[in-house]
Amino acid sequence: MSYYPDNQKFSLILGDREIIVETGKLAQQCNGSAVVTVGGTTILATATMSATIREGIDFFPLTVNYNEKYYAAGVIRHSPYQKRENRPSDDKILMGRVIDRTIRPLFPKGFQNDVQVMVTTLSYDRENEHDMISAVAASVALSISDIPWAGPSASVRVGLINGELVLNPTFQAREKSDLDLIVSASPENVIMIEAGANEVPEEEMLKAIDFGKKWAQKICKFIAEIQEKIGKKKIVFTPPEDDKELIEWIAKEGMDDLRACLFGIPGKKDRSDKKAEILEKLKGNAAEKFGEERDMTKFMDYGLKVWKKLIRDSILTQEKRIAERKLTEIRSLNCEVGLFQRTHGSALFQRGETQAVSIVTLGPPSMALNTDGIEGERKQYYFHHYNFPPYATGEVSNRLNTGNREIGHGMLAQRAILPVLPDRETFPYVVRVVTEILGSNGSSSMASTCGSTLSLMDAGVPIKKPVAGIAMGLMVDPENTDTFKVLSDIQDEEDFGGDMDFKVAGTKDGITAIQMDIKVLSISEAIFTQALGQAKTGRLEILKAMESAISEPRKELSSYAPRLITIHIKPEKIREVIGKGGEMIQKIIAATGCTIDIEQDGSVIISSVDGDSMQKAVDWIKSIVEEGEIGKEYTAEVVRVEPYGAFAEILPGTQGLIHVSNIIRERVENINDYLKVGQKVRVKLISIDEKGRLALSMKDASQSPKEE
Repeated sequence: MSYYPDNQKFSLILGDREIIVETGKLAQQCNGSAVVTVGGTTILATATMSATIREGIDFFPLTVNYNEKYYAAGVIRHSPYQKRENRPSDDKILMGRVIDRTIRPLFPKGFQNDVQVMVTTLSYDRENEHDMISAVAASVALSISDIPWAGPSASVRVGLINGELVLNPTFQAREKSDLDLIVSASPENVIMIEAGANEVPEEEMLKAIDFGKKWAQKICKFIAEIQEKIGKKKIVFTPPEDDKELIEWIAKEGMDDLRACLFGIPGKKDRSDKKAEILEKLKGNAAEKFGEERDMTKFMDYGLKVWKKLIRDSILTQEKRIAERKLTEIRSLNCEVGLFQRTHGSALFQRGETQAVSIVTLGPPSMALNTDGIEGERKQYYFHHYNFPPYATGEVSNRLNTGNREIGHGMLAQRAILPVLPDRETFPYVVRVVTEILGSNGSSSMASTCGSTLSLMDAGVPIKKPVAGIAMGLMVDPENTDTFKVLSDIQDEEDFGGDMDFKVAGTKDGITAIQMDIKVLSISEAIFTQALGQAKTGRLEILKAMESAISEPRKELSSYAPRLITIHIKPEKIREVIGKGGEMIQKIIAATGCTIDIEQDGSVIISSVDGDSMQKAVDWIKSIVEEGEIGKEYTAEVVRVEPYGAFAEILPGTQGLIHVSNIIRERVENINDYLKVGQKVRVKLISIDEKGRLALSMKDASQSPKEE
């Protein structure tokens, strides 16, 4: 009898690869678990649910943990101080968010049991990317579990290489791709989109999304077949019934005041305070009407349901938004640059009540961000950090550390800017952008994209084109899904009451980044088409406002920014510049105060805020690596004397022989009468033989010694 009687395997051919799913062997005590293998990459996914609900919360407590294990790639972590895996790198945190955003909409509304999904890399072959396999594994684990979930779902990556759409390109192939698109879909439609792109037109993006959706749905069908064969019976979840009479009473008694608040008060805080005041007053009146025996614990939740329905109905039936804004109307824009004297570049971008300040710092290559993962070490020469303090929404909180949301928003803005950055040959600086969100009422991530562009141009970074971003919203009629309204530049309450958050960033010529999340189970192609077209119109309007503040990158860097100069030496000369044990390079740095970075191809990048010090370092390094030139004269130092001639150093580390016949034009009987160790003489380089040996002549130099 098998030790694992429930062990089963399933397989699917997807393109030129095979997906193998194994269940019933590993992690048997979870609600659901699965091992998914493609090539030599293997992922374990587990799904576990708490036995009871978490009391006192108004959200679904789902957590997704992405566990990267170094052993999977057969490596030990490079850090000399920490060999154990700890907090995942930012890109792995983002992949955990992608899985979360894919599976979350498929849980039943009102569900409050803790659910934890964990994915762990067990093997990585450096070809088949573990992130997409992890998304599939998570879906299998949830699908075959007894956890209430309306899956399956599946995620695929789409590349655009030489004009051709490619399914799940390898890590190496992605380097050549104009598109890095992740599409997550259910059997019915698209659930989530994440993309970085090299100014891909809207039409091409729609084709890529449709391409990814079809492949993802093929995987969904495969997972559904597995679920049908071995899946556990789902736990029946019945959401608690609302007090419909109380909800109807709130709508009847409070609608006029709530409508006046929604459309008459433009400011977020004032509107929120007034809404709370109205609902508190209604709650008191309701207590008098219905008596103490009526349960009022969910009164405020019911009030928010009425508020949400008011927002939706006003948009769907009257095309009427908060503060009477039109569906395609963008809130007031304000753009400023050069805010702070000592920073290398700074900008303020404000759209409505959302306010972002972005600040650029330039540095030498040694300041690059090193990323250590199972794919190996990588260096980032541009990175964006996003901060969202609690005061941005007028709140008090002791949670001051960077959360996954901040990392995700920062990386979205970073991805949007990457395609327009100059190459390192043109601009060898490390560029760090930090965005501080000082006020938030809708799409601070897109505000940080706009602020980043402005601050980069203010810093003199020669970006190819400005990039702007906009967030689109959606209201779908639940009774007729063909009836919908797409909203440009959504704000918080429209996001709260809406069905989609669709962020699009790009230049005037194409898309550079997309992030989309939905709250309904189906988004039609017509919605995608309209949303992308409307987003382009809004993006062009925002770009125009940005260009009124600064139309192109400044020609000069800030006087406080370091200057960089790059010189090139032969790679075999690197050792001479560094010196034994780094002695020479440290000597140059100490004497000049410059930062010096040497790369394997022989590029030497010297950084300093002082031009004279930089030139001193340049001259010093050039003198070290300079090679002898036939016919050129040098002042040489005698380092060794032999009966047949003397060896003299014409350049650091470069010696040649002064033969006795080349000292003077007469015969030399005793070389010691003419040359001694340490003596400085003028010589001419007359030849270099096939072995690289130098022949020097004193008698042919312009300052030859007097003959006796």
